[in-house]
Amino acid sequence: MTAYANLHLAFEQMRVRARRAERRDAAEQDGTGPDNAIGLIQQGGGGGGGGGSGGGGGASGGDDDEDEEPPRVLIVGPEHSGKTTACKLLVNYAVRGTAACSPLYVNLDPSDGGFTIPGTVSACVIDSPLPTSSPANPLGITATSAPTALSSSKLTPLVHWYGHTDVKKNAGLMEHLIRVLNEECQERLEIDALARTSGIIIDTPANFTAVPMQDKFALVKAAVYAFRVNVILVIGNEKLTVEMQKIFSSEEAKGQSQRPITVLKIPRSPGVVDLDSAYCERVQAHQVKNYFYGSPLQLPPELAAAFTSAGGREGQGLSGLNLGGEAAAMDLALSPHSSVVSFDDLTIYRIGQDSFAPSSALPIGASRALGEMQPVKIDPSQPGQGIVNIVLAVLSLTEAPEMDIEEAILDADVLGFVVITSIDTENNRFTVLVPSAASLAGRVALTGSIQWQEA
Repeated sequence: MTAYANLHLAFEQMRVRARRAERRDAAEQDGTGPDNAIGLIQQGGGGGGGGGSGGGGGASGGDDDEDEEPPRVLIVGPEHSGKTTACKLLVNYAVRGTAACSPLYVNLDPSDGGFTIPGTVSACVIDSPLPTSSPANPLGITATSAPTALSSSKLTPLVHWYGHTDVKKNAGLMEHLIRVLNEECQERLEIDALARTSGIIIDTPANFTAVPMQDKFALVKAAVYAFRVNVILVIGNEKLTVEMQKIFSSEEAKGQSQRPITVLKIPRSPGVVDLDSAYCERVQAHQVKNYFYGSPLQLPPELAAAFTSAGGREGQGLSGLNLGGEAAAMDLALSPHSSVVSFDDLTIYRIGQDSFAPSSALPIGASRALGEMQPVKIDPSQPGQGIVNIVLAVLSLTEAPEMDIEEAILDADVLGFVVITSIDTENNRFTVLVPSAASLAGRVALTGSIQWQEA
């Protein structure tokens, strides 16, 4: 924990310098004052980080006058090394500080449910500590779920659909989503001065550094250059640390980033354990189920015994119980709807093909007829489409645009998720499990490889 504490102190110094620069720039613009939240920062805020400049000062990247950028941190490392835990530690340290702070948390790991379900990349501004109570909600409960007393329930993440749990499945699509997500995050940061000066924490999957492309570090470079990362943290891997230092110390990397990039190695937490693939699959299925049906929040033994002795039943009717001064809504069970939808009401697309043969297997001089990022419309009336018990992401598009349809579908964010449970080809309709009773008429959805079947 000492390494994370030193990093937090160094990042706080960077935030203080960024806020001072923000106030100075705001004062120079026709006397316009800074954002109200930034005005809460005291001039002496930088002194608290002085003790950490020795252990983590390298992350500051230079003198106070030269470095006025907030920390934009990318965390990489091998599988099951504690990358997500490190991200949550740094975020929780930041929001629990004495100064107002709302860092942007970017989740680029599609195998982790993150704010929603597996198969997505997402981003969210965090202004309260992220709880770690269940694998069903690794980053807290969003505002779209059931009401709860937890302060993280006000999370409103921006979500894009990747459709797979492995970034190697379609690395080109992941690289495109990184750029799209960055553009939308920059739009949010332009109007949120507090989040802009609080920095960015980016979580990545294990195979982020070994994608099947000409450059196996293509996704790392895409994330670094898109989000203008200035600190790269490598967890417990000396070889990867040396490779990152070699790549981002080159003249080409300096020219693209236009700022120095500090690469630091931090030790792997001793509490990290290796997880087998079967356990990860069960967790992913549990996250999808939790999205539709929710889950009751288990009381600690002391509270459960006190409530039972009062004549109640554990997990239900806890109107008299308070958590942190707030009324507790412990029953987080949801009630999804099963709706019958016509084939014409919901337009379904698939990005590329289910699988691609390697380029070496193609005939000499031949190229693929279907690109990896080309949306293909699915006809549910045809057999073998493979959309039953597959999670679909409902996009923000109300209808498929006639012009630039590929770009519009790839760039659209996600409104929610549905699952097709059965198909009636004779009547041209299918049965869909949806979180609410809202109509799907005129909507556009994307499919992928995330399967879920109700037990």
